[in-house]
Amino acid sequence: MYAIAEVSGKQFKVEPGIDLKVPKQSGKVGDKLVFDKVLYLKNDNDNIVGTPFVKDVSVEAKITSHGRDKKIIVFKMKRRKRYRRKHGHRQEFSIITINKIDSKKKTKAAAKTSSKAASKATEKKTTAKKATTAKKATAAKKTTAKATTKKEKD
Repeated sequence: MYAIAEVSGKQFKVEPGIDLKVPKQSGKVGDKLVFDKVLYLKNDNDNIVGTPFVKDVSVEAKITSHGRDKKIIVFKMKRRKRYRRKHGHRQEFSIITINKIDSKKKTKAAAKTSSKAASKATEKKTTAKKATTAKKATAAKKTTAKATTKKEKD
């Protein structure tokens, strides 16, 4: 079982038990994280593709450590102008361990609130459709026959 989840704007393939190097996450070492933005889920028999996200699926993870990458040199130069700028950058990251991929089950209270919200949305849509469908009928155009003249033979 694996999933493709979005973590800090980037997509990662996650499986239970693996370690991932992701952009720095807020929290201390040992804190638990939950990622709700799952784009794809692969079970033993099922392939579920989200539109854009798969509903009721989340990924649970734990922060293992924080760190900084190697320094990257950013060098800007414009030739023949004596313009040179040299800067360094170290990107921060977190290493997380994926605990499990969880498929949430709806509770009765959550189902009631979602059904109420859905019914309100459909009511708004039906009233909007009624207002736009009221159009005036246009009068049918009549075509008149052209008057033709016959040539007389002399």
